[in-house]
Amino acid sequence: MSVDLRNDAPDYYEYQEHGRRWPFVLLALVLTFLVLVGSGVMWVEHQINPPGPSGPQVRLTVAPGMSTSDIADLLEREGIIASADVFRYYAKLTGIGSIEAGDYTLEKKSDLSDVKSVLEGGAAKAEDDRVTIPEGLTLAKIAKLVGEQLPGRSADKFLAAAKSGTVRSQYQPAGSSVEGFILPETYFVAKTDDETAVLRKMVDAFDQLATKLDLAGAAARLHLTPYQVVVAASIVEREALIDDDRGKVARVIYNRLDQKIQLQMDSTVLYAIGQEGKDNVTLDDRKVNSPYNTFIAPGLPPGPISQPGRKSLEGAVSPPAGDWLYFVTTDVSGRSSFTNNYNQFLRDVAVCQSKGLC
Repeated sequence: MSVDLRNDAPDYYEYQEHGRRWPFVLLALVLTFLVLVGSGVMWVEHQINPPGPSGPQVRLTVAPGMSTSDIADLLEREGIIASADVFRYYAKLTGIGSIEAGDYTLEKKSDLSDVKSVLEGGAAKAEDDRVTIPEGLTLAKIAKLVGEQLPGRSADKFLAAAKSGTVRSQYQPAGSSVEGFILPETYFVAKTDDETAVLRKMVDAFDQLATKLDLAGAAARLHLTPYQVVVAASIVEREALIDDDRGKVARVIYNRLDQKIQLQMDSTVLYAIGQEGKDNVTLDDRKVNSPYNTFIAPGLPPGPISQPGRKSLEGAVSPPAGDWLYFVTTDVSGRSSFTNNYNQFLRDVAVCQSKGLC
């Protein structure tokens, strides 16, 4: 008995056809995989050794305390490398050595091996001048330090450069000062750099950190502008005595803003009367007629009252959750007690006074 398999067993022939196509499908998958792997290898190779000639020289500052990850981000922003992530892996695999704080001169589109070599070679400090900007200073006091610590530069010319508007932060609103936009750090300055170049280095350092901390995104989450967050950070810098309290102080500021309560921060009064170094604020001080007097004026002051450091900026952009409305120093370590209860605050003030802390 003959059987026509084509008519009676279509599934069998369909299986045979699938069987014949399978090697071609497998081959296509293998080829696709190889193309993807090859493209990936080529991409990584281009990140490590960029094609074409290198670009112009760039002088950048590695600030004290920067990690390898921070430096990778800085290198990518300056166009020296194409990918910060690739540099991190490269540094880990090749075992990059310690990197000194200071100024480095590199070329855009550099090979990673060249970047590694320059960074491991150390910053060129011998021929550079150095100025150290502590946290919490005003622009006028920074100008004074520039005049004192950098030979051939003057405080007056630095202030003139700051007021000219030639140097601006990307987070600085029109019509505002660079007050608050100078990052407190140690800066290594070429002897050929004038006051404007020095100011630009300081403001660029602030912008690099603010971008890394996602200042714009944090401001949106807090329903504030980036400038207002900088103003808050400048108050945090003057009010908090220890780093652990900086985020909490920021939260107190934001809670008071949300509840339309006056900030009542002594640091803003001291700025208003031009006596930032004064120990105690009197009742008469708190009556000064100034938009910076937060015992009278509502909301935030119109501008920063100091240059916030890294920890204050971090606290201002990422404050912890809490319902605190009051704080006062209650420990000789500088630690403050935080509460949302006014009567508890009065008890904390009594502790502060009993220890001679306020």
